[in-house]
Amino acid sequence: MATSAAASPLCTRPVSACMSVSYEKHHTDPKRLSEWTKRKKFVSKCISRRGGDADLVSNLLTNGSGIQSSWLAFEKCKEYNHSEGLFALLGSQTAWTRKQRSINRPATKSVSGEPVVLRPADEVTTEKKQLTKQPRVVVTGVGVVTPIGDDADVFYNNLLEGVSGISEIEAFDCAQFPTKIAGDIKSFSPDGWVTPKISKRADKFTLYLLTAGKKALADAGITEEVLGKLDKRRCGVIVGSALGGMGIFQDGIEALRVSYKKINPFCIPFSTANIGSALLAMDLGWMGPNYTISSACATSNFCILNAAHHIITGESAKFCHLICENFQDVMLCGGSDAAVLPIGLGGFVACGALSKRNGEPTKASRPWDINRDGFVIGDGAGALLLEDLEHAKRRGAKIYAEFLGGSYTCDAYHFTDPHPDGSGLALCIEKALAQSGVAKEDVNYVNAYGSSTPRGDLKEYRALIHCFGENPELRVNSTKSMTGHLLGASGAVEAVATVKAIQTGWVHPNINLENPDEGMDMNVLVGIKKEPLDIKVALSNSFGFGGHNSSILFAPYKCI
Repeated sequence: MATSAAASPLCTRPVSACMSVSYEKHHTDPKRLSEWTKRKKFVSKCISRRGGDADLVSNLLTNGSGIQSSWLAFEKCKEYNHSEGLFALLGSQTAWTRKQRSINRPATKSVSGEPVVLRPADEVTTEKKQLTKQPRVVVTGVGVVTPIGDDADVFYNNLLEGVSGISEIEAFDCAQFPTKIAGDIKSFSPDGWVTPKISKRADKFTLYLLTAGKKALADAGITEEVLGKLDKRRCGVIVGSALGGMGIFQDGIEALRVSYKKINPFCIPFSTANIGSALLAMDLGWMGPNYTISSACATSNFCILNAAHHIITGESAKFCHLICENFQDVMLCGGSDAAVLPIGLGGFVACGALSKRNGEPTKASRPWDINRDGFVIGDGAGALLLEDLEHAKRRGAKIYAEFLGGSYTCDAYHFTDPHPDGSGLALCIEKALAQSGVAKEDVNYVNAYGSSTPRGDLKEYRALIHCFGENPELRVNSTKSMTGHLLGASGAVEAVATVKAIQTGWVHPNINLENPDEGMDMNVLVGIKKEPLDIKVALSNSFGFGGHNSSILFAPYKCI
């Protein structure tokens, strides 16, 4: 929003100038004069609201000579030359529809074959950016807090060894619930990572996020000395959460039953999903893009994709050939959730989504196994430090992997169920490949969403076979078989697992895959033991309630 607001005065003044020229040409027509008067009032009102100079506006709108006195000279663009001036562009709806769409909006085709219309401004931007080399994005730091470890190396070693983090819930009495197991975190301390004041006030999801984020920075070698040398205007944070501070909010509800005076004054700010991004920026002094995305269980991938976008394309304000860009050097991204609470457990039980295998907690999460009966809820956080390659090389950072790109789509079908034909999932993967410029035969590892639900696992498997079925090297696994489903944190934690697989050359097992469901090919799915794999390109999927689909791609870093 800030970008568009900043761009508006720059865009409006040359538009006003062109309208003035067109008016001189057509002023003899009373109808045109009436339309011009309305536009004149509208433009003046818009500019005055944005803090424009009233004298300048008047000068621009009343005579052509005012163009020369403005501090932003107007340069004729392709769209201007194809029309009768910008009066034609902003004239009647009929003129715009018939002329501009036929002349200035050539169609291209998407991956699915559907025609996609490009705006003139998009064409100009593409032509402009061909002059510069697109920045490459690399992963230079990772951090996690999970049921199987809060150190990235310990976490991945446990995955390789098939260690399950799912157990009976001890934090509260869950006798009333049909599900009594979760991937909750039983041993965690934010000491050394979070200040005592914040530790006392914040929700667990915030503490997990701050800890994982700080660990990612430490892993990337961002010491106090390095931090002091960074251009903090070019460093940002995008971390998300599916459910936010449910614990804090639940405490507030309980306090309200007594009196509103009992409610903690930090209840609202510490229950919002954006508090993690805000606190990290305050601690680091980073003044770049800072916001939160909440897209259910696809949250983390959305954050990672947007963080990379800020490094690759910057924030552009454009009009014709005028482009102002603000590229970022470093972006901290990821997600966190802490929903192993009565309200969280109860809510998912009501959805009928959870496993009831209470007698064998470690065997409850079993993606693609014929005896799976639902997912297992879990807590955790994951964070990745994405960095512009040249910036990383200048400071001598270690590079885990290169981020190639990704995409997102929507099933537009149901609250909780994937589309029956899996078209949204397949489209998302295909768009991710196209956006990244990756051939499908180059993808030989997939860290799947694989949440252990009867319908979801089957739909994702079919989508993967549809996209990559002819690749004999393809190996697919699910981190959730050991961590459970970490909701909004799952994408980031699984992205860390993907990056560690690239680094180590080993992919972790699918524990509990004892009896593959009908149609499952064990030449594609990783078995119950870890396997060595020379990864060419790795894909990580995350999907969420509401039909949110996301796919991201990583590869070993190669100096080109």
